[in-house]
Amino acid sequence: MQEQKIAKHIHSSADNDAGYHVPVLLKETIEGLQIKASGVYVDCTFGGGGHSRAILKNLQENGQLVVFDQDEAAKKNLPDDKRVLFVPQNFKHLYRFLRLHKLFELDGLLADLGVSSHQFDEAARGFSIRFDAALDMRMDQRQRVTAATVLQEFTELQLHKMFEQYGEVTNAKTLARVIVAHRSIAPIHTINEFKQVIQSVVKGNPQKYFAQVFQALRIEVNDELGALKELLQQIPSVLKPGGRVAIITFHSLEDRLVKNFFRSGSFSEMEEADVFGNRPKSPFRLINKKPITATAEELKMNSRSRSAKLRIAERLPS
Repeated sequence: MQEQKIAKHIHSSADNDAGYHVPVLLKETIEGLQIKASGVYVDCTFGGGGHSRAILKNLQENGQLVVFDQDEAAKKNLPDDKRVLFVPQNFKHLYRFLRLHKLFELDGLLADLGVSSHQFDEAARGFSIRFDAALDMRMDQRQRVTAATVLQEFTELQLHKMFEQYGEVTNAKTLARVIVAHRSIAPIHTINEFKQVIQSVVKGNPQKYFAQVFQALRIEVNDELGALKELLQQIPSVLKPGGRVAIITFHSLEDRLVKNFFRSGSFSEMEEADVFGNRPKSPFRLINKKPITATAEELKMNSRSRSAKLRIAERLPS
């Protein structure tokens, strides 16, 4: 399970996204949303703006697009368009900020959960194992906790569970023990320091191992799964009946949450029945029962799209 952000696009928009990222599964996402020309839409993960530009092309002057992004760097990609409202926040605050702007019913919502190529390629952000930099990994630079903070302050058990659950690191317990032993002598501040500390316990392909370890740290620092759960729980209350939600995931932990919530309205594989044998009904109708993945053409254009999965659902009448 490796996570990275992804890329593919369609012709003219690709140039616009150069240097930031190219959106994955663009055609499939836009088709799946069935955009209404005068509708109200939300892009929960604005990033380089590729998906947003495609949505805007399908909206008339009276349509509206709300874009969320907690990364300050995304603001520079905003188009000069009066139909766009930018919210510089994590999408877990969806309901609050829609109400603040007196938006009560959406026609559609999109979330692309990958980390942008821009974030991976900017060494100082500390997301990539390719560079030496401070162990940061914060998508929102306003928050206190960095990857270095996690390595320094988490207990050995917390580190063990984090690497095991979020990175599927096979020797997570040993890894945690090595980190705790080293930090008792000296703190770990940089990527290269961290790689050297754990070099002795690397199993299998070093690149894959480091990618899994860094993924786990990034998920923890940004509370990615917690934020996704909060987003999913808010969608039924903001999406109008017949409105559609499209979510693109990049690893199995995210995809499982989306799949279960779309199918049953909960995060469990199988929701328990009440005393009468009734099970909760999902507020959604599945548009695709199996996730949509990149075409052979897209994979040729961008090999990192191989882990992308798109799930689309439609809000049922209450």
